[in-house]
Amino acid sequence: MTERWAIAATEAGGAELAPLGDDGLPAGPVRQERDLVAAVRARPDVSRWVWRSTAEIYPALLAAGVRVNRCYDIEDAELLLLGHEGRLGEPRSAAAAWARLHNAPVPADPPPRAASPGAQDSLFEPSPVSTPLPFEALLEVYADQQRRHEAAEHPGRMRLLTAAESAGLLVAAEMNVAGLPWRADVHHALLTELLGERYAGGGRNAGAAEPRRLAELADEISAAFGRRVRPDLPNDVIKAFAQAGIRIKSTRRWELEEIDHPAVRPLVEYKKLYRIWTAHGWSWLQDWVRDGRFRPEYTPGGTVSGRWTTNGGGALQIPKIIRRAVVADPGWRLVVADADQMEPRVLAAISRDRGLMEVAGSHEDLYTRLSDRAFSGDRDHAKIALLGAVYGQTSGDGLKNLAALRRRFPAAVAYVDDAAKAGEEGRLVRTWLGRTSPPAAGAGDFDEAGIPQDAPAESPSQDGEFTPGYASSNTRARGRFTRNFVVQGSAADWALLMLAALRQSIAAAGLRAELVFFQHDEVIVHCPQEEAEKVTAAIRAAGDLAGRITFGETPVRFPFTVAVVECYADAK
Repeated sequence: MTERWAIAATEAGGAELAPLGDDGLPAGPVRQERDLVAAVRARPDVSRWVWRSTAEIYPALLAAGVRVNRCYDIEDAELLLLGHEGRLGEPRSAAAAWARLHNAPVPADPPPRAASPGAQDSLFEPSPVSTPLPFEALLEVYADQQRRHEAAEHPGRMRLLTAAESAGLLVAAEMNVAGLPWRADVHHALLTELLGERYAGGGRNAGAAEPRRLAELADEISAAFGRRVRPDLPNDVIKAFAQAGIRIKSTRRWELEEIDHPAVRPLVEYKKLYRIWTAHGWSWLQDWVRDGRFRPEYTPGGTVSGRWTTNGGGALQIPKIIRRAVVADPGWRLVVADADQMEPRVLAAISRDRGLMEVAGSHEDLYTRLSDRAFSGDRDHAKIALLGAVYGQTSGDGLKNLAALRRRFPAAVAYVDDAAKAGEEGRLVRTWLGRTSPPAAGAGDFDEAGIPQDAPAESPSQDGEFTPGYASSNTRARGRFTRNFVVQGSAADWALLMLAALRQSIAAAGLRAELVFFQHDEVIVHCPQEEAEKVTAAIRAAGDLAGRITFGETPVRFPFTVAVVECYADAK
């Protein structure tokens, strides 16, 4: 399989296509065929399909039962190349790329498609195209992108990043079709157990179908304050505490639990249950689960660091208790795999610190090995120290820990220090493969923890991820972001290649197994019970193979903790 072909969808389900040479230009005549699916199915030896957008082409192929081995997504490549060139934020459509080539007016990108809760038909609809582009112009853009890859700081790595993200788009589309197994009856029972029955509440929430347990807790909170309080409104809660002589800045749990007041216990419980009700309650179940499957719309590279997001559905924030509804089909199992200490291992690989690579060169627990070498056997201290270096904790004990790490692992600490300095100076910062953080832009201020001060009080980032709009006017906060970016983003690069390797391995072995879930450092495969052992081996092999492909030959290993379970909640 050595051929590359470009293909574009035409009206009425047809296709234009042509073979490509090494220079990205057509190596044969452009062909027009009436059926896009038939055109792809008739060419099983094509090693890589080049197309405008995976969202435009691949859903129709999957609906017809056709899967491709590899692809090159032109618009996703344009986004990565613009970032690498320091132009992130410019329109990334193929039409925009062609216009830039010809110094023509650049069209704006179409608005992103809104989430379609539970709508199965949307899985097989192409994404909207704002500006049609002739096939020859699409080929011209592709050829120019090949030249731009060669001009990158590390051309080979940049090409690998583009290929990896295109592979991730294939995985995401296939997961959207497969869906995560979900037992609606179990979910219903859980909600009733946690929240009680629903009824039309009066007074403060008239006409709303409010769960009984939330209403009870709200009454208990109000009684503790001696007046009616809306616990679902943070400002009302803050005001109530102020009237009781207690000043708080937010209603985050850690701040509430430091307070001695009878409203705290019911308020903490209310917040937990309210989140379940609003994020994964009865309405969510009705909207998002169909035919025993939950199908969020995964978006690879949805954040500036390359981490995935979803277009609705909250797939990456499923509470542990709600995971009890994620149950394998009869006779099947869920193989749940978590990458062990992924980001510290990535830091070892990208910094080439000999000492840290030696620590990470085993499938054993990294923090235990680190503590034996630098922290007198104190694993918790070692973990806090290493993560503090990555996330920029440079005060108090964090500063002392950083000094100890710098003495023992100077190259690793220097690597993140250099990234922080580059960020503070407004320079571009790249992951190992070349994904690029934008230069400082915007006016959001950060607090001392590196959290945007204008972030909603009730919606803290759960993984330290920042969006480009929060690029800092506070240079220290900007440095904390880029310090983390080089590690977190390089970990996202590795994860893409791990998914690609796992996908290829499953297909090559002819297994019935399906990738059904992925977030950051966790992957779930749904497979027949008899395939679970092979899938487990494939996941472990994919982790180490991705490490070699991404970072080259290093001693660093990327192990997984794997659980084979019937229910997702039993995996941890």
